[in-house]
Amino acid sequence: MTGTGQQRDQRLEQAILDLLDGRAPDATICPSDAARAVWSGDGDGWRTLMDPARRAARRLTEAGEVEITQGGHRVDPNRARGPIRIRRVR
Repeated sequence: MTGTGQQRDQRLEQAILDLLDGRAPDATICPSDAARAVWSGDGDGWRTLMDPARRAARRLTEAGEVEITQGGHRVDPNRARGPIRIRRVR
């Protein structure tokens, strides 16, 4: 992984944690929230960060920091397909 990619990944992980810190303890965020927070350009280029944001959420899940949900229920991040939400571990 390149230094730039590694830095991007760290920024996405930090964005997820910062966004959750700014919300109620039981609130969730979408990976797109983190992608938008990290994207520095104009337009919808943040969409290129969606897969990296989902991977960042999986890494934070493995670290025990967050959990990934679908339909309000915790799911295995490696099996989740489609829209996901991220929340602090309860």
